[in-house]
Amino acid sequence: MNIADRIQHLRKCKGISQEELADKIGVSRQAVSKWESEQSTPDLDKILLLSDYFQTTTDYLLKGIEPVKDLEKKWSAAVFSAIGTVLNAIGLISSIIIWIERQMVYAVGIGLILMLLGTGVFLIGQFMDTTDKSRARRLFVLPNVWILLFIPLSCCFNSLDGLAGGFFGRLAPIPLLENSFQTFALYWVIYITVCIAVDIIILKKTRRESHPTLGR
Repeated sequence: MNIADRIQHLRKCKGISQEELADKIGVSRQAVSKWESEQSTPDLDKILLLSDYFQTTTDYLLKGIEPVKDLEKKWSAAVFSAIGTVLNAIGLISSIIIWIERQMVYAVGIGLILMLLGTGVFLIGQFMDTTDKSRARRLFVLPNVWILLFIPLSCCFNSLDGLAGGFFGRLAPIPLLENSFQTFALYWVIYITVCIAVDIIILKKTRRESHPTLGR
């Protein structure tokens, strides 16, 4: 490994993008990209800033003498992201099953509580001293925008067709079939459009970070 490989390795262990590292060090994203692609070498003052930020030694950065300071032994934020996603999915599925069998308002509450717990687990992984946080965020947002939006959006659109059954009578974790066709169709159009748009934005950002020259 040379200095370019070590900078890239440390950055990925930290779970940050080139742009995030550039902000921490006070340089442009292009400068970090050039360091990692061996087009240039950071100045001594930047080496010092990098060693402080990554909590390693200048000898490791310059010569590879010191090992990375136990970064590989830390928990991966992706683990918390996966656990959070599973909890959120269980919340959505449980809520729908309870509603279909009982048609009781508490089905919404059970689903939202489990989703709150799942999102909390994900956030714990982001705030703890874990690795791979940027990747974990992407892994969480891509599927969970579909999961987390479903119940709140259903409740909002169910209430659009009036309060004939009372507000709480319209709280359901799925779009109700007795809604007008316009409301029912509008729900699915907005739900699918928002979810796809969010996923496209995340995927485009990931592609730019993986291939920084594409954004130039």
